[in-house]
Amino acid sequence: MALLPAIFASRRPATSPDSIGLSYQRLRLLAVGIVIAWTGCSDAQNAGRLEQVWGERGLIPGTFAKPRAIAINDEDELHIVDMRAMIQVFTPEGELLQHWTTPTHELGRPSGLAFNRDGHLLVADSHYHRILEYDPKGELVSVLAGEEGEGPLVGRFGYIGDIATDSQGNLYVAEAIQQERITKLSPEGEILGEWGGRGAAEGQFQRVRALDVDEQDRIYVADACNHRIQVFTPEGELLRVIGEQGSDLGQLYYPYDVSVAPDGTIYVCEYGNHRVQRFSPEGESLGTWGKAGRQPGELWNPWALAVDHQGRVHVVDSNNNRVQRVVF
Repeated sequence: MALLPAIFASRRPATSPDSIGLSYQRLRLLAVGIVIAWTGCSDAQNAGRLEQVWGERGLIPGTFAKPRAIAINDEDELHIVDMRAMIQVFTPEGELLQHWTTPTHELGRPSGLAFNRDGHLLVADSHYHRILEYDPKGELVSVLAGEEGEGPLVGRFGYIGDIATDSQGNLYVAEAIQQERITKLSPEGEILGEWGGRGAAEGQFQRVRALDVDEQDRIYVADACNHRIQVFTPEGELLRVIGEQGSDLGQLYYPYDVSVAPDGTIYVCEYGNHRVQRFSPEGESLGTWGKAGRQPGELWNPWALAVDHQGRVHVVDSNNNRVQRVVF
C-alpha cells in the first residue's frame, strides 16, 4: 500500500505563529487558574478537584478542532487526535511538543489511540478500517489491516472504534456500526478470537466507543448506546456489567470512554451526562465530576479521558475544545 510519510514537526521558534498562539494560551491559563482556586467540592456529585484547564478552538498546532481521543505514554505525555486528523503531543501542562497528521483523512478521522509494548502509538484509523503504528518521533512504521494488500486481516474490519493492548502484547480491536465485536490478535497479528455482536443482551454491543485493559488484563468496553461498561476476560468471558441508562449515581448516559487506574479504579467519560464518573474495581459508583457548561469545571459532550502515572485524570472536553485535569 502506498502511504504518504507522517508529517512531523518539533517545537517552533519563539517568533512563530504557533508560539504566539501558545503564549496567548498561557495568558488564558493564568486567568483560568483564578477560577480553579474556588471550584470543586467533596460531595458525591462533584467528587473531583479541578487542577488545570488548557486549550482552545483553532486551526494552528497547539489548538483543537473537536478533540476526540487521548492516550498517555510512559513519560506522561498526552497524545490527542482531533477532527483535523492531527495528532498532537503535549506535556501534562499543555505545552505542545510535536504534531503530525494521518496519511489520508478525506473519509473520516481517527477515533481511538493506544500504546503498545514498544512505546509506539497505535491509531484506530476508523473510516479506513486499519490501524496505524507510529514511533515516538511521529514516523509511520506500519499499517495493520485496511482494504489493500495481502493477509487474513486485509478487508476484515469495518469501522474501528478503538484499540487496546494487554501485558502480553496482544491487541484488541473494537468495531462499531458494522460488526459490533471485539477481535483479539497476537503481537504478530494472528487472530486469536472474537466476541460480541449487535444487541442489548449481556455480551453484545451497540456502538462500541472505547476500550481499556487493566493490570490483570481484564478488558473494559464502553458500550455507548447500551449505556454501560462491560468487563471481560482476555478470552471474552463476561465478568460484570457496570451501569444502566440514567443520570443518577451508578447510572450512565452514552459512556464514550473508560480508563482504569493502576489501583483498579475505573473512570468513565459520559458524553450524554457531561461528566466523569468514578467506580470502584467492583463497579460501585464513587462519585462524579463535572456538569454541562462552558466554564472551568464544566464539560460539553466530552469524548475521552485518560489517567496518567500520578493518578490524575485528563478529560478531553471535546465541544469546549480543551483539556481539563482532575484529581479525585
